[in-house]
Amino acid sequence: MTDAAAADAAPRDFIRQIVAEDLAAGKHGGRVVTRFPPEPNGYLHVGHAKSICLNFGIAAENGGLCYLRLDDTNPVKEDQQYVDAIVDAVHWLGFDWGPRLTHASDYFRQIHDCAVRLIEAGKAYVDSLSADEIREYRGTLTTPGRDSPDRSRSVAENLDLFARMRRGEFADGAYVLRAKIDMASPNINLRDPTLYRIRKASHQRTGDAWCIYPMYDFAHTISDAIEGITHSICTLEFEDHRPLYEWILDQLDFPARPRQYEFSRLNLAYTMTSKRRLAALIDLGHVDGWDDPRLPTVSGMRRRGYPPEALRDFCGRIGVTKKEHLIGMELLESCVRDDLNQRAPRAMAVLDPLKVVLVNYPAGQTETLVAANHPERSELGTRELPFGRELWIEREDFMEDPPKKFFRLRPGGEVRLRAAYIIRCEEVVKDAAGNVVELRCTCDAATRSGTGPDADRKVKGTIHWVAAHAALAAEVRLYDRLFTVERPDADPSGRDALEFLNPASLERRRDCRLEPSLAALAPGAWVQFERLGYFVADRLDSAPGRPVFNRVVTLRDTWAKLNRS
Repeated sequence: MTDAAAADAAPRDFIRQIVAEDLAAGKHGGRVVTRFPPEPNGYLHVGHAKSICLNFGIAAENGGLCYLRLDDTNPVKEDQQYVDAIVDAVHWLGFDWGPRLTHASDYFRQIHDCAVRLIEAGKAYVDSLSADEIREYRGTLTTPGRDSPDRSRSVAENLDLFARMRRGEFADGAYVLRAKIDMASPNINLRDPTLYRIRKASHQRTGDAWCIYPMYDFAHTISDAIEGITHSICTLEFEDHRPLYEWILDQLDFPARPRQYEFSRLNLAYTMTSKRRLAALIDLGHVDGWDDPRLPTVSGMRRRGYPPEALRDFCGRIGVTKKEHLIGMELLESCVRDDLNQRAPRAMAVLDPLKVVLVNYPAGQTETLVAANHPERSELGTRELPFGRELWIEREDFMEDPPKKFFRLRPGGEVRLRAAYIIRCEEVVKDAAGNVVELRCTCDAATRSGTGPDADRKVKGTIHWVAAHAALAAEVRLYDRLFTVERPDADPSGRDALEFLNPASLERRRDCRLEPSLAALAPGAWVQFERLGYFVADRLDSAPGRPVFNRVVTLRDTWAKLNRS
């Protein structure tokens, strides 16, 4: 099974049920052909991931084909970097389009010829109304539209004006080509929608060959028909566009007859997926680019450390329905946690170091301990842990006056060091300001893990540590939600989403201490820092011997408490 194992064998939803019924009835000649048609005006986000999994998954499950088509019909907003990012994101998610990477611009000549056919049939006309005037003439949901004064132009005049538009004789906005449908239609999308506009801008693929460009609805429908798409799957905001989609197909009489189906878009809590709003966050400097790990872009989630398998699992779990709903971040993080629990080796890291000196351990002496790389997967082997007189532990693992049920280190208390010895805190050293700067402890040599005669002696607390003489210095980045409210782009008070930016969405820890085995970890590799969470070596900033780690997800769900607050 290819295409990410047929979208990880997704369960049947209402669209899959439709496809199954079509196949049983012999529709479309028993073929299934889908497509994922993003506009290259930004990076893909988690909502696109759902559509990718759906379109490629349905094709793979039914022995069909799926096109990756770039809808490059607006050169003013598009760029080759977006094309490259889209292709990379779909491939990273685990899907293969084979020879079916296409562009709407591949069909510019056919789309243009279709427009001419509509003019010749009296179904389209060239209009000189401005954009504001077209909106005014269109009417409202409760009042019908009015005919443009140009609606009665002759076919010959329309053909002449459209040809002159094509030759570049007019300025941007001087004319548009509109379909001639019904200005009184209750569906505003059928009130003589625009099919072509003048854009004297260089196109990333066709250069200056064209100065008129088709509108999305027109190009999208014709591209579907040319490619023989059987099931044109899109989100619910295009439901009202379906009559226009079908009108275009009716007028042009293509051999293929695609059918459009709509499903609810993915709304993820504590973030937003509008490419325009995401671009604004980048332009204003609130995040560090399209691949910032706080963004819901596919490239951001990849850099954050989300495995593609976990993202596909998430898209499968949320299902495909027509009902709009808000998906909690806890489900996405649960999918990530389930995946990384099996694949990530274990290691120890101290993010807020506090020095421990073992006063009864010989100065200058070191030894090597052994720890398993995974508690359940013996095939991942073991690693060596240097040990010596001076150690680093997590500052929060010590309290001078702890509450009940605090089972970590306290004055006079004992804890076990993971894979090492039991130690006892004998003395607390403070600086002039009263801050704890060092703990002086004793080590029970008989409790060495695995080999000591008292290795099985029980204490209530176990903490992680790193030997000071071999510690690897590193930067660790702790990410939190980008916004402080679930729906930052839909606040009932009307406040702007920027007012809800979380000032603590990124915390950089630059004085961390890691066990030396992590020095050779490759960028993009995962690891569980024991007791702290799952982390990934940053794809761009991490290098052997100079690691930078991003926290992918905590070990436990932190959203339940947040959602109750």
